[in-house]
Amino acid sequence: GHKHTMESLSGRTIHKRPRRTRKSKSIRALVREHQSTLHPSHFVWPVFIEDSPEGTRTPISALPGQFRFSIDQCVEACKHAYELGIPAVALFPSIDESLKNSTADEALNPDGLVPRCIRALKEAIPELAVVTDIALDPFNSDGHDGVVVDGKIVNDVTVRRLAEMAVVHAAASADIVAPSDMMDGRVEAIRTAL
Repeated sequence: GHKHTMESLSGRTIHKRPRRTRKSKSIRALVREHQSTLHPSHFVWPVFIEDSPEGTRTPISALPGQFRFSIDQCVEACKHAYELGIPAVALFPSIDESLKNSTADEALNPDGLVPRCIRALKEAIPELAVVTDIALDPFNSDGHDGVVVDGKIVNDVTVRRLAEMAVVHAAASADIVAPSDMMDGRVEAIRTAL
């Protein structure tokens, strides 16, 4: 029979095969096929973070029983979740208004809230899979997922920003960078940048 390769099926040559889904026990647990039962190992816990003094757990009024955690409280909560068998968390930041601007510059800060939280989590719980949301809206003073010029979102400028943001998160040891915006070409740009 004819031997199919990834190159012949996709029409593109894959230069690297990083085996992302085999990286760690937590990542393998997330992508493994499951039967009809649910287990904590099947979940990714969404965690809301803020740059606040140590020991802070700010209630989220729109989500009763949920909190925005300071980094130290995020680490403690994630330790507990990991002990319960939850292999991964997804970080969602609340950024101080003073750090927001129309080009979402804070999203690219290697010492910003998200990279610091990633590093703290990986130091405390190395096997925990950390997922980050690659989107500009938390950092954008306009509240959009993209850079706005003359009242319109500028796709290509935004895509470059998203790719740079993904690199910052990966450098901080994020296991998965997950774009949630709707910009054309962002996945390819992020893969190329990484």
